[in-house]
Amino acid sequence: MSRFKRVIVLGFDGLEPDIIERMVTRGELPAFARLAEQGVLGRVATTFPAQTPVAWSSFATGLNPGGHGIFDFIARDPKTYLPDLSFTRYEQKNAFTPPRVVNRRQGRPFWETLSERGLHSAILRCPCSYPSERISGHLLYGMGVPDLRGSLGTATFYSSAPETEATEGEHVVRLEIGPGELIRSHVIGPINAKKKEDFRFEFDLQLDRANDRALLRSAGAPKELELKLGEWSDWLKLKFKLPMLQSVRGMTRFLLLRLDPVVELFASPVNFDPQAPPFPIGNPPEYPRELESRIGTYYTTGMVEENDGLNHGRLDEDEYLAQCELVWSEREAMLELELDRRDDGFVYCLFDTSDRVQHMFWRFTEPDHPANGAAEDLGRHAGVLEDVYRRCDAILGRVLARCSGPDELVITLSDHGFTTFRRSLNLNSFLRDAGLLVYRSEDARNGADFFANVDWERTKAYAVGFGAIYLNRAGRESKGSVTGAEAEAVMARIEEGLLGLADPATGRSGVRRVVRTDAVYAGPCQAEGPDLLVCCEDGYRASSRTALGGAPAAVYEDNLEKWSGDHIVDPELVPGFLGCNRPLAIENARLIDLAPTILEAFGLEPGAKLEGRSLWS
Repeated sequence: MSRFKRVIVLGFDGLEPDIIERMVTRGELPAFARLAEQGVLGRVATTFPAQTPVAWSSFATGLNPGGHGIFDFIARDPKTYLPDLSFTRYEQKNAFTPPRVVNRRQGRPFWETLSERGLHSAILRCPCSYPSERISGHLLYGMGVPDLRGSLGTATFYSSAPETEATEGEHVVRLEIGPGELIRSHVIGPINAKKKEDFRFEFDLQLDRANDRALLRSAGAPKELELKLGEWSDWLKLKFKLPMLQSVRGMTRFLLLRLDPVVELFASPVNFDPQAPPFPIGNPPEYPRELESRIGTYYTTGMVEENDGLNHGRLDEDEYLAQCELVWSEREAMLELELDRRDDGFVYCLFDTSDRVQHMFWRFTEPDHPANGAAEDLGRHAGVLEDVYRRCDAILGRVLARCSGPDELVITLSDHGFTTFRRSLNLNSFLRDAGLLVYRSEDARNGADFFANVDWERTKAYAVGFGAIYLNRAGRESKGSVTGAEAEAVMARIEEGLLGLADPATGRSGVRRVVRTDAVYAGPCQAEGPDLLVCCEDGYRASSRTALGGAPAAVYEDNLEKWSGDHIVDPELVPGFLGCNRPLAIENARLIDLAPTILEAFGLEPGAKLEGRSLWS
């Protein structure tokens, strides 16, 4: 194997190999077809579980989750049992020192090894990279970067209708139309912990119904922002004044939804301003500012697409896709910039909009999907998913066209595939019915989220995240009740119960297998992970209520949400795809094999700490 001067990796989150193969056969993906002819195009095994933060962490570190410590989107605190985001934690020594963000991902991404050998890297939006050690090159953080309130992304819905109520994961602000069609309102900012209220940024909204627009005036930049009906606005940069003469800067963009008979407005989550983020969002710290000066203002939160807005009916499908187009374009501009910067080193860019659109539009490929209402216009969006694959093919084609020299290697892959999500499985409801998750009273059995009213002293097991089951182990959990001697019997009982758990709608279990994690996890972080992984059948997924510790009355339910496709099923059912413009030995390839493969592409020894094998041999 010769040493390559430059290696480019394009990540297309969630692309499904079956769809790629069908479209290549029909001649609709010429760039992917070129890989199949000149190099290789096939499949790559995903992780347990098949989730974005888990999978890309294994790609980066060459380790299984037991080595890097990311097991799910959701982690749990064994002291409180409460769910929490698995990406980061914030530490503050005392009230006089600023908080510090800590990346929960362990292990060492392979680009740090490249840096030690003097090789330049540009890493664009890799999940679980927030924050990271400084490298030789540029790094823009991805999934894990919060909005200004510390959430994954809390949007705001404004309405003049008096009966408007907030749905999950959003704010609602009531609009009062004053004399002269003037509205005075505000953007919701960070939480004032001392006063238990929100900091606000005030603005005026001057309606201009005759011209289907409104003018937003504020102390932000620009001071006057035009909002056109049905179009996403430019960014509004704003400043929230905090106590002690401090302030924090953010930015948001608006969508004017309606002007008549009610006024409705949607505002994106308040993103960090790349000019002055409260925590670094890239490395070196000045890189996000330079990036904005080169390509314009861009989304900085880790989860960018307005999924909740579409899921809850605030946005329609066209408005959602228009916002996704903004994301596609800015990510392409980032990639072009880094490819132009130099002709050596390593470049990685993740396009995750492909995953988000499939989540929200899969139902249009299945007329009988439970999420499709009687009045749903299925035909209008039937081709959206394949359009995503064509968009990815076009991006790949441009990269291949400019990086076709003998010393340039192009690898493209997805972290997992995709499938339908028709039925939800409430794992805590199963555990409750099996007598393993015990509530303090009969009235509390249909448990609220966050394990409200659970009797932990009598509980044997609980579920957090999207398929993870933890035993309530004595000595590990704060009120653990399961001893080492009885753990085997409890796990066997759960396995048997889930595999025989018939869905009344289909007559079969929604669980394909239950995996004991000591069979798939190994490493210094193994003890922090779950005891069992529930691997669902095609069409099923652990419910969102399960992820947050809820236990609804029914164990199985129809998925009625627009979030209608998913990948958190048995990983064997949703491998990712893997392509390269050079031949690789990709039979039985795994995501953890990419790190040693890329290191060897630069002529470097992978080292014993990496679990994967090089695909060059």
